[in-house]
Amino acid sequence: QVDLVESGGGLVQPGGSLRLSCAASRIWWFDKMEWHRQAPGKQRELVAGISRRGSTNYADSVKGRFIISRDNTKTTVYLQMNSLKPEDTAVYYCKGLLGRAYWGQGTQVTVSS
Repeated sequence: QVDLVESGGGLVQPGGSLRLSCAASRIWWFDKMEWHRQAPGKQRELVAGISRRGSTNYADSVKGRFIISRDNTKTTVYLQMNSLKPEDTAVYYCKGLLGRAYWGQGTQVTVSS
């Protein structure tokens, strides 16, 4: 059963922008939602997180460039990615936390000229 569905990935040029979306289907009220990414040959890493109250946190590598947000229902989380760099290329995963972790299927983001 799919609880988190991601969209918005694709190919973008360096310096460009991309907006990822993650929609919850069955579980509507996570305690926290996060974006993670995994590049080829690298470990999966936390990119950004947003709490139920709206507090946010970011990896140092994306601070000032990425923005995590949610809609009014708190069932959809977004990741606005600006000033993209080739090193941002990775599969991006949405993660919901409610007692345990729920993962989205992942969406590919490729930053290349």
